Amino acid sequence: MSKKTIICSDELDVLEKQQRVNLINSLGGFKSVALVGTADSNGNTNAAIFSSFFHIGANPPLIGMIFRPSPPERDTMRNIIETGFYTINHINESIYKQAHQTSARYDADVSEFDATGLTPEYKNNFFAPFVAESNVQLGIEYKDKIEIAINNTTIIIGEIIQIHIPEDCLLEDGFVNLEKANTITTSGLDSYHKTTQLDRLSYAKPNKEVTSIIQN
Repeated sequence: MSKKTIICSDELDVLEKQQRVNLINSLGGFKSVALVGTADSNGNTNAAIFSSFFHIGANPPLIGMIFRPSPPERDTMRNIIETGFYTINHINESIYKQAHQTSARYDADVSEFDATGLTPEYKNNFFAPFVAESNVQLGIEYKDKIEIAINNTTIIIGEIIQIHIPEDCLLEDGFVNLEKANTITTSGLDSYHKTTQLDRLSYAKPNKEVTSIIQN
């Protein structure tokens, strides 16, 4: 490993804007990345890439995501609050470039599905569109909004009410093999990565050595 670079707060303050953005966004490590599918009350669809998801709890099954400050107008957040429903769709190797393109600032009357060639998919009487090309799809019901004053961002909290995953990716103990589902991950704002599982370990208890519990 090479010698470490040290960057202090006074040096951060004088970095060029994009250099600072790339640096800070990379420091959080690898992150979940997915497409959020929404529709407005008139049925106009929207798809947007996000990498700010986080697990809140399993019972009820809650997931959070962070929105950056507005303006510009956030069509995705407006649709979520207006209709109460949205989807989270894992990104795979076959669609990551199209998914990345959804981050472009299209006009409000342009559907990112149409602009990028992705396919809106409606099923199980769920209001919001899923991304048909995604292998792992979640239907979410909006539950709460929390404003973060320190940087003017917003946390949207939703409850998972539908799960669509390939049968061979769901293990007997409930664990989902995301690698088999071809789910990818991201670092920073524009770097996409395939994954390789290192191990899966037993529940940690005092005075008991952890063991591998990988299932084939």
